[in-house]
This record gives sequence, structure tokens and C-alpha cells, in this order.
Amino acid sequence: MLKFFMAIQVWLYRLSKGRLGGRMRGFNVLLLTTVGRRSGKTRTLPLGLFDWPDGYLVVASNSGQPKHPSWYLNLMSHPQATVQVLDKVVPVTAEVLTGETRAKAWQQVITTAPTYADYEQKTTRLIPLVLLRPSN
Repeated sequence: MLKFFMAIQVWLYRLSKGRLGGRMRGFNVLLLTTVGRRSGKTRTLPLGLFDWPDGYLVVASNSGQPKHPSWYLNLMSHPQATVQVLDKVVPVTAEVLTGETRAKAWQQVITTAPTYADYEQKTTRLIPLVLLRPSN
């Protein structure tokens, strides 16, 4: 059922160039298209995004579940991807933030969206922050 609703949201976002589905739960949304690490098929899903210099910041929280989300694992295998932000489609390269940069970005994330702090409490894994840096 969730896959069905995601497919509709992706379709509406693309059709309306982000006017429908471009915001979700108070967040700006992008469409991320990755290559499946096992299947080799492209997969597209909506993700909340945060402003960050040099690209688009997304959070691999998986709602605080113990495992990383599939899209994150796909990016670790194939860091080249595509994002659509409103009507703009951009090739990107994924980079996981670490150290001081990650700490600064995490503070911005939990200040903007405190729910992510709740997700952090639910899991023992370090929630990855991924910078999607335009490739062109």
C-alpha cells in the first residue's frame, strides 16, 4: 500500500513540477532516483530536503528503524543519482557527511525538524546525513 501511495506522489510531483507533493509535513521535498544495488533498476522516491551549501541535504533516518533505508544503501553502491527539485532535474553525486560537518548539519536538522531527534533516540545506529552534490 505504501509503495502505491509513493508512486502516486512521485507521479503527481513530476506532472505538476513539484506544485503537488513539493511539500510534505512542513518540508520541501525532492525526488531522488537511485540505481538498485542488487536489481540495477532505477528507483524514485520523495524525500524531505534541508538547505545546505553546495547541494541538497537528506537524512537516512528510516524513521529510527535499526536498518538503513534502501535508498541510502543504493547510494552507497552507486553514488551517482538524479534529483528533481520542483521543475529542475539535476544529476548529483552522494557524499555522506562526517565529523564536524555532520555535527553542524545534524544540529540544523534537529532544530528545523525535532522529529529526527526522536528517531535518533529510537535507534542505535548513527543516522547518516547525505549531501547530494550537483555533478554538472
